[in-house]
Amino acid sequence: MGWSGSGKTTLLVAVLPLLRAAGLRVSTIKHAHHGLELDRPGKDSFRHREAGAEEVLVVGGQRWALLREATDAPDPVLLASRLAPVDLVLVEGFKSSGLPQIEVHRLSIGKPPLWPTAPAILAVAADAPPAAMPGLLPQQAWLPLNDPAVVARWITDFVRRPDAAA
Repeated sequence: MGWSGSGKTTLLVAVLPLLRAAGLRVSTIKHAHHGLELDRPGKDSFRHREAGAEEVLVVGGQRWALLREATDAPDPVLLASRLAPVDLVLVEGFKSSGLPQIEVHRLSIGKPPLWPTAPAILAVAADAPPAAMPGLLPQQAWLPLNDPAVVARWITDFVRRPDAAA
């Protein structure tokens, strides 16, 4: 979780290969605030959806995508249940989901931190030292944003804890 421009995606794509190297099978869920369109007007898959299909599975080569029209706000836990079994699902976005979270925070973007009011934030990956972040709670870990290996190690340790939450 974090504000736009804080580097959430940059950190995620830097951490993913490190988690894989640690032996974890990982999938991701990415929330797109601007909507999502994988097919185009006039294409067969678009025509299937427009004609009323509940879901359309588009297959091409070695890749496929499932398109479903949502009537409610998507729930990341429900979405994760539709994925193939893996060791870890990383979710980017969904700030209010209540899932265990790492906040990505950059002082330079000028936005207030989210960690003081979000109990689901277990760690903060930041570009500033902990002393520059008043309000960091004792149970929240500070992680160096520009050191993906430290972040990946924290995630790996968290996932492998016997009491790790889903």
